[in-house]
Amino acid sequence: MQAVFLDYDTVSNGDLDASVLSRAAGAVRFCAATADSQIIERIGDADIVLLNKLKLSRAHLQAARQLKLIALAATGTDNVDLIAAQERGIAVCNMRGYCTRSVVQHAWAMILSLTQHLSEYARLATDGSWFRREESIVLAYPIRELAGRTLGVVGWGELGRAVAKAAEAFGMRVIISNRPGAAAQRGRVELAQLLATADVISLHCPLTPATRGMIGARELGLMKPDAVLINTARGALVDGQALARALRERRLAGAGIDVLPQEPPIDGDPLLDPSIPNLILTPHVAWAAREARQRCLEEMAANIEDFLRGGRRGRVV
Repeated sequence: MQAVFLDYDTVSNGDLDASVLSRAAGAVRFCAATADSQIIERIGDADIVLLNKLKLSRAHLQAARQLKLIALAATGTDNVDLIAAQERGIAVCNMRGYCTRSVVQHAWAMILSLTQHLSEYARLATDGSWFRREESIVLAYPIRELAGRTLGVVGWGELGRAVAKAAEAFGMRVIISNRPGAAAQRGRVELAQLLATADVISLHCPLTPATRGMIGARELGLMKPDAVLINTARGALVDGQALARALRERRLAGAGIDVLPQEPPIDGDPLLDPSIPNLILTPHVAWAAREARQRCLEEMAANIEDFLRGGRRGRVV
């Protein structure tokens, strides 16, 4: 059995124990990174391919003569041609839940930082403003308590539920939206109602044709001017141009964005402008706590072991 991890350095910087993968798959060739021109050579004789963000096209899969399993170090599967994999009889496994704690921390770090204006007040404390004009800087930015306010969650999977559970500690009320393109469910509200009601809105739904661009100019216009938008799910859920405009025009109190439609944003993105006020933009690191990344390897190993026993753990194809 031959296995290759094509982009291991996107998961580890040397701080993880990868022996769990070797125990599951036998000898694993760990490649720090793989250029597109190297993919066919590296997967040509592999039975198992492990990867995180690298894209595997139909042409790549057709060239993989003995490939049996693609084990993803992620939940998203849009970097693999699943139709081609199915046609070739190549199994594909992803994982869920391995980074829930890490994502919840990141989402709440953004919510709290935006609510408390931590970066702005940290600057005022160190740039001389505090001792020059103490009276005016203490109330320079509006701080509000979250208790009694409403968290709106779009996407009621494990991540959405976990973010909502943390809201209880702050005394917040939680409302859940029906997801665009999905059947309405009891106890949930339509997206437009959630946008108009919630003080903090957190997105945790997958990217589908129905959810792509679901937060655009119209939807941002429904939100309260003192509301905060958090997106740790998929970048293309939000119209970046419309969000940048809403923030510049102060029609929204703030946004925390960990994901962009193109990653890395080699063609640019409207949200990369550092002059946009009240925006926290991070490079898709909500999942990246060391403990979460170690669980990622353990989950990959469990998927591989189950596949070799004839099971379907984590299977999407």
